[in-house]
Amino acid sequence: MAPCPTIETARLRLRPYRIEDFEPVAELMASDWSVHMGGPFGRSVTWAYFASETANWALRGHGGWSVELADGTFAGQVGINRMAHWPEAELGWTVWPAHQGKGIAFEAAQAARDWAFGPGGLSTLVSYISPGNARSIALATRLGAAPDPAAPRPEGETPADTVVYRHPKPEHA
Repeated sequence: MAPCPTIETARLRLRPYRIEDFEPVAELMASDWSVHMGGPFGRSVTWAYFASETANWALRGHGGWSVELADGTFAGQVGINRMAHWPEAELGWTVWPAHQGKGIAFEAAQAARDWAFGPGGLSTLVSYISPGNARSIALATRLGAAPDPAAPRPEGETPADTVVYRHPKPEHA
């Protein structure tokens, strides 16, 4: 499989994870901020999450990226992942609280989505979203995704746990 590519946008750099990214990810995942992802999480669960997003590149040809601002500031993460209990590849994003409301999540998710349908070679892409996560639902909608009630959910999850948003292939991809 191909290694994680670096993607440049107008304001961002999506790059492979580095070990020094783990501490800020662990801090965020230990906070209430991660509640819509099933958290808060301890370090061991966060390590498994972090390592699986990295390993997905070798195993599936897609995975997670760190999101950096043009000045090198680590602002969040975005990924195209398919965990063992997920029926489809998923576009997911997290932007650190200090960087929210600036269009960073949209720009990063759009770049990852375009990569997935272009060089990534995917023909389908979803976002698995907690029904109470209004910000992620708004972003998925802004990206052009729509609820897909007939889509399979991750193993063991119900509509009360997860809403599936299906992303259309962009015309330019």
